[in-house]
Amino acid sequence: MQPLIDNARTFGQRPEEFARLAEGQSPDVLFITCSDSRVVPALITGARPGELFELRTAGNVVPPHTLGHPTAEAATIEYAVDVLGVSDIVVCGHSHCGAVGAVVRGDDLDAVPAVRAWLAHSTGRPDCADPADPTVAEAVQNHVLTQVLRLRSYPCVERGLAEGRLRLHGWYYEVHTGVVREHRADYDTFETL
Repeated sequence: MQPLIDNARTFGQRPEEFARLAEGQSPDVLFITCSDSRVVPALITGARPGELFELRTAGNVVPPHTLGHPTAEAATIEYAVDVLGVSDIVVCGHSHCGAVGAVVRGDDLDAVPAVRAWLAHSTGRPDCADPADPTVAEAVQNHVLTQVLRLRSYPCVERGLAEGRLRLHGWYYEVHTGVVREHRADYDTFETL
C-alpha cells in the first residue's frame, strides 16, 4: 500500500497536466471490462485521463436490461451513450478470468454468495471445449460476444446503432502475453489488433 500512497502524494504536483480536466469530459469510448487488477484499460490502450469512460464488473458482465430493476451498469451505459456521446463501446474480456472460469467449471461459490448471485443472475455458461484450460480463452471469447449481444438490448445502444453513431467491439486481452485480439465478424474469430 505504501508505494500507492507515495505516488498519490506526488501525483497532484503537476497541476498544469490536469487543469483542462476541470472543464469536463468527452471520452470517445466506453470500455467495459473485468474488475481484475491485471486488466488496466489505460495501460492497454495508452489512454490519457478523460479519454476512456470505464465500466468494470466482475467478469465484465453486462446485465440484461430491465427498466423495472435499474442497475449501476445500465446507468453507466446510458450516461456514456446519451450524455457523453461515446462513438464506440468495447467489451474486453481477459485470459485467466476467475469469474468466467468459475462459471465454466461449475465451481462451488457458496463462500462468496454475492459473487455467486451476480454470476447466476447475469451470465449463462459460455461454450468451452476444454474447461480445464487455465486461460479459459474460448469461454471468455464466447462470453464477450454474449455481452456485446446484450448491449444491443439497451435502448440507448439500439438507437445509437440504428442512427449509425455507435459501434460495438469485442476484445480479448491475454494477461500472460499482453496481446489484444478483436472479434472479426466476417471470420467469426478473434484476431490480433
